[in-house]
Amino acid sequence: MKLFVYLLPFLLLSCQSNPSTNTTISTETQHPDQPAQWETYLPQSADKGKHIVLVSGDEEYRSEEGLPQLAKILSHHHGFKCTVLFAQNPEKPGLIDPNYSFNIPGLEQLATADLMILFTRYRELPAEQMAHIEQYLLAGKPLIGIRTATHAFHFEDTTHAYRHYDCYYNGEKETWKSGFGKLVLGETWVEHHGHHKHQSTRGIIASGAESHPIVSGIPNGAIWGPTEVYRIRVPMDGDAQHIVMGQSVDRAGKFDKNDLFYGMRETDSVVSTIVGEGENAYNPNDPMQPIAWTKSYQIPGGETGQSFTATIGASTDLLNEALRRMYINACYHLLGLEVPEKANVAIVGTYQPTAFGFHDDAYWAEKALRVEE
Repeated sequence: MKLFVYLLPFLLLSCQSNPSTNTTISTETQHPDQPAQWETYLPQSADKGKHIVLVSGDEEYRSEEGLPQLAKILSHHHGFKCTVLFAQNPEKPGLIDPNYSFNIPGLEQLATADLMILFTRYRELPAEQMAHIEQYLLAGKPLIGIRTATHAFHFEDTTHAYRHYDCYYNGEKETWKSGFGKLVLGETWVEHHGHHKHQSTRGIIASGAESHPIVSGIPNGAIWGPTEVYRIRVPMDGDAQHIVMGQSVDRAGKFDKNDLFYGMRETDSVVSTIVGEGENAYNPNDPMQPIAWTKSYQIPGGETGQSFTATIGASTDLLNEALRRMYINACYHLLGLEVPEKANVAIVGTYQPTAFGFHDDAYWAEKALRVEE
C-alpha cells in the first residue's frame, strides 16, 4: 500500500488526458523532474498495436504544428500510438525552437517504431541522434517524408560521421550521392518549380494510380495547398511510382503577406502557364511535377524498405481534408494494413496553423512554444 501511494504521482504523470481533444498523452518515458520534450498520444479507438514516430524540425513550413495534428488524428480516429518529436535547444529543454538545427530529443523512440514520418529541413544532428535514424533505416522499416524531408539533413562539419546524409553530398560514398533524400526518398532538394507564395498546388491523381490505396476516398483534384510545387527530376530512380501530380494554380486575388494563404484560395481555378521572366520563363504545368510518390529503398548494409514522399504538407496545407486523408491512407498502406474506403480525418481539438515562412530567433523566444502546450 505504501508503495502504491509513493508511485501514484508518477502514474498520474505518465498518462494525462487533454480535455480539449479527448486525447490521452503519455509522458511515461520522460524524466518527471524535467519539462516534456516530446509527446506520445495513446490510441483512443481500437488499438492497432502500431507505433508511429513523427519527427518535426523545419524552420519554414511549421511541422511543429502539422505533425501533432496528424498524430491526434491517427491516435484518436485510427488507434495508433503516436510519438511526436521537436527541435529544441538543449539549454532550454521543452521549448520548441525550429531554428535550432542540432538537437531533436527522443529519437531513441524509433527503436520501437513501426513507421517514421519525417518532416525536417537542413538538420545537423549529433552522431548519437543520427545513429537512431540509421538503425531504423538499416532495418528497412517504412518511412513517410513530407516536403522538406527531401533535404532533411545538411552538415557543415565535413568530418561528421553522417555527412553522407547531407542533401548536397558528393563524396566518396557513391551510393549516397545527393544524400538521404535521393537514396531513401527518391529526390533531394532541386528548386522551387511553382512561384513561391504566389502559386498554389492542386493535386491531380497520376495516370495509372487511380486505384492506388493511398488515394482511396480522394476525388481527383480535391487535394489543394497554398505551398507551391517543387521541382523533381524525372524519370525518377528505381521503382518510384507517381501517385499525385502537382498542378500549379495562379492566385485570383491580391498577394497579402498577412493572409494565412498569402491571398491564394482553394477556389482559385486558373491553371498557371508561366513562371519567371525572359529567358528564364517556363510553363510549370508542361509537364506537371510529381508531388507524391512511392519508392523502395535500401541503404548500404540494410534491409529493403518502402518510402512514401509528398512535397505538399505544410501546416496550412493540412487544412485540406483530402490531403490529410492521403497521409492517413499512406500510413495504413506502409504499415501493411487495409486502407479504409474513406478514412476519418476530422480535425481533433482546435487546429489553427500559422502561415508558412521563416522567423528570426527573437520570434521564437517571444512565442515560447512549449512541447506540453
